[in-house]
Amino acid sequence: MELDFITENSIIYVLIAWVVILGIAKGLKLEKHGFELKIYSLVYKNQQVQSVLTKILGRTRRGIKVFANVSVVAGFLMMGFAFWFLGNNISNFFVAPSDFQQLSILIPGVTIQTPQLMLYFLLSIPIVLVIHEGAHGIVATLEKIKIKTGGFAIFIAMFAGFVEPDEEEFNKAKKISKLRVIGAGATSNVIFAIVLGVILLTNPYFGTTLQMIPGFGGISDIFYELPDGVLVLSIIENSGAERAGLLANDIITSINGIQILSPLDFQKTELIPGEIAKVSILRDGQTLQFPVEVIPSPDDPEKGLIGIIRDSSFAYKPVLNFIDWTSVDLNISMFLLWLWMISFFIGIINMLPLPILDGGKFIHTIIDKKISDKAVNITMLGIYAFAFVLMGLNIALSLIKFGFKPI
Repeated sequence: MELDFITENSIIYVLIAWVVILGIAKGLKLEKHGFELKIYSLVYKNQQVQSVLTKILGRTRRGIKVFANVSVVAGFLMMGFAFWFLGNNISNFFVAPSDFQQLSILIPGVTIQTPQLMLYFLLSIPIVLVIHEGAHGIVATLEKIKIKTGGFAIFIAMFAGFVEPDEEEFNKAKKISKLRVIGAGATSNVIFAIVLGVILLTNPYFGTTLQMIPGFGGISDIFYELPDGVLVLSIIENSGAERAGLLANDIITSINGIQILSPLDFQKTELIPGEIAKVSILRDGQTLQFPVEVIPSPDDPEKGLIGIIRDSSFAYKPVLNFIDWTSVDLNISMFLLWLWMISFFIGIINMLPLPILDGGKFIHTIIDKKISDKAVNITMLGIYAFAFVLMGLNIALSLIKFGFKPI
């Protein structure tokens, strides 16, 4: 029983790995090389970051100037998209439940428990952080704001990167310079995600991923040939599907009015055992509809099934063919998808106006010195509260709808 608890709870492995990491760090005496070790964290600071950034800037100054200016405009756009995304998702919970997207905080060992997914996450985060913090640092260097240190921190299963500008120089800088520095991190993440997305446009898994994100379905419509539905491989004996007359090779196109284009769409149907589901299919080119009695799942009696074995492949066919992903290892495809998602959403969510995020600093910089300090504090508290409620409601409604379901 105790062994089952250990093997079925990946948080145990995360804690064991953390103890091993601390032990190795202590054994190598990393404190002498710029590391700070505590029982809950490992922090590395490097004071030579400024010289590296100066060298990079010397070769790319013109491009960085354009990027810095774009970052200000992009900051507003990303903040607006973050508010729209969270607000629209809350609206979908009540108005269009099938379109509501689960939102949770990714924590290895807690919300991420599948070993492969944990690996994709752990490989993606350092790349995203280096791009994010590097952009902050190089734009600060462009604006002649000194960078004192740069580095990273690990808090057991959470990661953070940072560049630490000289506080006095940053406070004295022009407002536009501050906005360029603040907006650069999130902008770099989104630009990286766009470049990576272009590379992934010929990947069928990417088409499926885009279809699931509000506002991105149109991209799938342009760059992918959408399937008619999901193929039925076989029928479960004595199931509702068998009694209703469904057959192998039927193509399911909708269930209870919810369009079925990929295996993931079945998650939207929320079938209840005992109910009669309206299942639309394509058979020999004809559209047919069947009333199917929903049966309980053998694994979870509260979960309903219509009683079919379906094709689990992703049938999105890319219009472009500059990369043939059929010859690429599936793990590479999935890692790149995770890298794309994490880079894009870290960029977007980072521009939410919350105290620990760049969005909060962005708004504070805009209104600072335009009104009294007291009015600035009151305004920021109101904005923080609104953003926190939006984020909190999304997480709470996700738990209500889906329960706690680690991936």
